[in-house]
Amino acid sequence: MTFAELLPFAILGGLLGLDVVSFPQAMISRPLVAATLAGALAGDALAGFMVGALLELVALGTLPFGASRYPEWGSASVAGGVMHVWLLRSGLAADGALVLSALITLLTAWAGGISMVWLRRLNARWARRSLVSLEAGSGRTVLRLQAAGLTADFLRGMILSLGAMLLATPALQLLSPNWSSNPSVSIVLLAVVAGSVAVFACWRLFNAVPRSALLFSGGLAIALLLMWIA
Repeated sequence: MTFAELLPFAILGGLLGLDVVSFPQAMISRPLVAATLAGALAGDALAGFMVGALLELVALGTLPFGASRYPEWGSASVAGGVMHVWLLRSGLAADGALVLSALITLLTAWAGGISMVWLRRLNARWARRSLVSLEAGSGRTVLRLQAAGLTADFLRGMILSLGAMLLATPALQLLSPNWSSNPSVSIVLLAVVAGSVAVFACWRLFNAVPRSALLFSGGLAIALLLMWIA
């Protein structure tokens, strides 16, 4: 893939990376949405959705608030969705493509969490340099700092997505021809790992938020009813 071909995906990664914390926090950076959008941009929304659904189970345990470090799923899921489409088109079996694209996303999300810490430190340095103006109540300074932070976060997401795709491509070219596994074993393994993470995330939520278990059960019952009716 040339840089021009990768650029649209990098831009999408930058936009979805913004949604994680900076703006607009509309949940479009969730793996289920982000990977599906990336897959659609690559020409196969269903392939993006498949890896996004798997990653969403893992991401359920992530609460992106406060000063804690957490995986950055938006930009990472773009890389995962695109890679899943490319692996399937290369002729790799569906189970192998799903495993490798999920691995790429997890590694990228971990690196993205580190990049967000670096961005916070950069924002803090910019704010300290403008401390006098801020204490004087300068609205222009506030707007300038906000614009700088948003721009830096957008570029962070772009670079993260682009870097993941560039670094993953030669590794996948090496691994794909040699991939051999029992599809049933791979699928069961992925389902067990992702399901375990999802159950643990729900358990933590149930113990931390009042009536969350009741609301979850009600939503699940309604979903099952709709599926049965359909």
